[in-house]
Amino acid sequence: MTGFLDIAAILALLYFAALNVGYATLTVLSMRRLRRYVARVSSLYGDELISSTTGLPISLLVPAYNEEATIVESVRSFLGLKYPDYEIVVVNDGSRDATLDRLRSSYELIPAVRITTSDLGTADVRGIYRSRLHPALWVIDKENGGKADALNAAINHARNPLVCALDADTLLEEDALVRIARPFLEDHRTVAAGGIVRVVNGSEVNGGVVTTTHFPRRLAARFQVVEYFRAFLAGRVGWDSVGANLIISGAFGVFRRGAVAEIGGYATDTVGEDMELVVRLHRRYRESQRPYRVVFIPDPVAWTEAPVSWRDLGRQRDRWQRGLAQTLVRHRRMLLNPRYGTPGLLAFPYFTVFELAGPVFETAGYLTFVLAIVTGHASALYIAAFLALSIFLGSALSLAAIALEEASFRRYASRRDLIRMLAIGLIETFGYRQLNTWWRLRGLFSAMRHNQAWGPMTRRGFQTGSVGASQDAEPVGNLRSA
Repeated sequence: MTGFLDIAAILALLYFAALNVGYATLTVLSMRRLRRYVARVSSLYGDELISSTTGLPISLLVPAYNEEATIVESVRSFLGLKYPDYEIVVVNDGSRDATLDRLRSSYELIPAVRITTSDLGTADVRGIYRSRLHPALWVIDKENGGKADALNAAINHARNPLVCALDADTLLEEDALVRIARPFLEDHRTVAAGGIVRVVNGSEVNGGVVTTTHFPRRLAARFQVVEYFRAFLAGRVGWDSVGANLIISGAFGVFRRGAVAEIGGYATDTVGEDMELVVRLHRRYRESQRPYRVVFIPDPVAWTEAPVSWRDLGRQRDRWQRGLAQTLVRHRRMLLNPRYGTPGLLAFPYFTVFELAGPVFETAGYLTFVLAIVTGHASALYIAAFLALSIFLGSALSLAAIALEEASFRRYASRRDLIRMLAIGLIETFGYRQLNTWWRLRGLFSAMRHNQAWGPMTRRGFQTGSVGASQDAEPVGNLRSA
């Protein structure tokens, strides 16, 4: 190959090589961190762990928009948590379905008065309710303002020093709060902590509790299980080991309420409000030279219903990419700026090159590869190198993420599920990764057009039994930055 095509081919190989070196480095860091972490917490169970958190009351913040399919089971899950002192603040964000009616009938809501603890601006609150059955359950009914606006309304009405942001389609394991609250007890500098999010599709749910874990039946959900392993067990744990986590998932994160209120709450002009808040915390604390910690804890588990239709999945990844772009552009002064420490010097360049611009580079690399073959300029050495760097190393890293899961927490106990996971890890780079690249590229162009739409998302709900298992006949977070 000569000329422009030769240069493009070399650049593509260099990009994929750098990308996989980055993945591999995070994976190695995660292996070391997880080994130490599992050894440390293996004995922390039961009453000892619960009693250690008695002085840390938490408010669960649950924004809900058109969540009638999941809201009752989610709240039931939250009510069953093993934690000494917590309240639940559900915000009905102008739902057009029966979300509020289902909450009212299931939990006997009655009108109540509640004094606000902060004054973050939000859409108008229409009513405040408290459960007659569960006094710790509060419901705020307000005009639609979006997820970030709903979270700010929940913060305004929260009473406790810690707040836990959750999605309405999330189920928490009963000891999740106990585990995720521990970093705040151990170190007063901790301002934010994230927990792991797992895919509930295919698993059995009874009474708001995941009783048996199964690998999903739908192919789209299966791909996401492996993606979540790679994003959380390899990515988040790796970044946490160098103090540079830029993301706490909106589905499960705990913050000091005062710290969030001080910096103005969640931004309402972005579709990536969860990442933007964390990056803003890094920025404000670094600029004011105050000590702080943003941590990721790999064992507190939140289960979420993943999209099972390709259309819904594409919309989700499009939105994630737009949120990523909005956050990185807004806080671009952090890029390679020593003032912002490892978040600015390591994480910000990584996310800019490999996450934000990644779909452009990857698409160019694939097109160059195809063009070289079509025009007869591709040597055997180039073909082998490209496939090794863009396909096979990606599969190896997915398998490494599965190995991290098996060596640490092993939530999928059956050998059949393990074989299926390994198969997905081997084949996802043949087609699915390229599809993800397209969705992310589309999201990047949407961000350039300032598209703020979330797009509809189908919810199937946490019916008793296997979630999504009977839905195969009807088609309905790139997880690197989810």
